[in-house]
Amino acid sequence: GHCLVANPYGGPPGRVALRDGVDGYVFWTRNIAPFLDALDLVAAAGLPFVVHYTLTGYPRRLERRVAEAGRSIDAIAGLVSRFGGGGVVWRYDPILLSELTPADWHIDNFTRLADRLAGLVDEVAVSWLDLYRKTLRNLKGLGQIDPPAEQKSALLRCLAAIAETRGIRLTLCTEPDLAQRSGLAEARCIDAERLGRRAGRAIAARHKGNRPGCLCAESRDIGAYDSCPHGCVYCYAVASAAAARARFRAHDPNGDFLTPSHRLDSAGPKKVK
Repeated sequence: GHCLVANPYGGPPGRVALRDGVDGYVFWTRNIAPFLDALDLVAAAGLPFVVHYTLTGYPRRLERRVAEAGRSIDAIAGLVSRFGGGGVVWRYDPILLSELTPADWHIDNFTRLADRLAGLVDEVAVSWLDLYRKTLRNLKGLGQIDPPAEQKSALLRCLAAIAETRGIRLTLCTEPDLAQRSGLAEARCIDAERLGRRAGRAIAARHKGNRPGCLCAESRDIGAYDSCPHGCVYCYAVASAAAARARFRAHDPNGDFLTPSHRLDSAGPKKVK
């Protein structure tokens, strides 16, 4: 009925209701298979949901433990068959140019994926890699490239054209200047209209506290940093792959927190050693 979310900036954790007052869910994943029974519970509770399925097909050197692309595509097809169309958004995100993944590689790779996802999804959300300090550190030695805006725009227009011919609309996440330059629609990752279509009713939503260019409806994030063991070297949410694997192994399905790195007492959350 609820969960507790650690405050990454310090202070007391947040308590988030999981049923009462909930309009719907938006889930992000690279591997939905272990979560299918949970989705059945969400559907049985009458709550609409949308799954953002990240599928990039990058080389193993960039994505060490991600499911093979064919398995992910089969999983997306299974979601559509099980829960109906319109409930999955493909994420080709982030776009990373490197010696392993130059622009021509992206065009060929994106085309192969779009061919197989045609008829299963109607939107692909993309964004360019954000070069945080920990991202730069993890990408060291991989020939990472940050091209000028015009080169980014040219590649985005090419990908959008590929997607359009397959009935998929490409949207750009939280990059308004680049979206305008490229003539692309901006993404609404927390999309109340899509959730409303899934629910068969209008869902009222407001936009509050968004960063520039973010069109998401107001929501509560129940994720946690350093909790994903997929080992993507470009990930902004994992500073330590070893810590993420340890936290994943220590996850308690009956616990209030996603990871057992905090506990509650009269003084507030404390690190558990």
